Amino acid sequence: MNEKEKKELPKLARKAIEGFLKGEKVSYEKSKEKKGVFITLTKKGELRGCIGTLEPEEIHKAVVEKAIGAAFYDPRFEPVTEDELKDIQIEVSLLTKPEKCEIKDIKKGDGVIIKYGYQTATFLPQVWEDLKTKEEFMGHLCMKAGLEKDFWKTGKLKVQKYKAEKIKE
Repeated sequence: MNEKEKKELPKLARKAIEGFLKGEKVSYEKSKEKKGVFITLTKKGELRGCIGTLEPEEIHKAVVEKAIGAAFYDPRFEPVTEDELKDIQIEVSLLTKPEKCEIKDIKKGDGVIIKYGYQTATFLPQVWEDLKTKEEFMGHLCMKAGLEKDFWKTGKLKVQKYKAEKIKE
């Protein structure tokens, strides 16, 4: 994807949300490229919804589906209303393929996936903006997965890292 095409992704996400509110289906061109995609919605700087996939999917389809998911199906939030849509900022994150790593290899700016049995969680690289240290980042990630805060210190986690290209409106 070239830069111009990437800049269209947040617009496509907004069209998908607006269309869903009106009961209309959004049409889009099929992308040849596949990537993991996350859509993050914020309102006045606060998280308002975030849904995505780590698995590579056709980008335009994933943007439409994940935008609708973030706006209307994130279980942490009430569905977005038409009135508040004007106050919502949309960010599209295109992910690189996750690679196995050790916790010692994780650096600020990495997206991280942890797994222990059936428990799994991920934080996008943007989370480092709020959780400044590796200890804080990993502790919150463990809690997100339903594990004890210090579980990351046990050496029992399977860990992967990835990068994300953020495209904001």
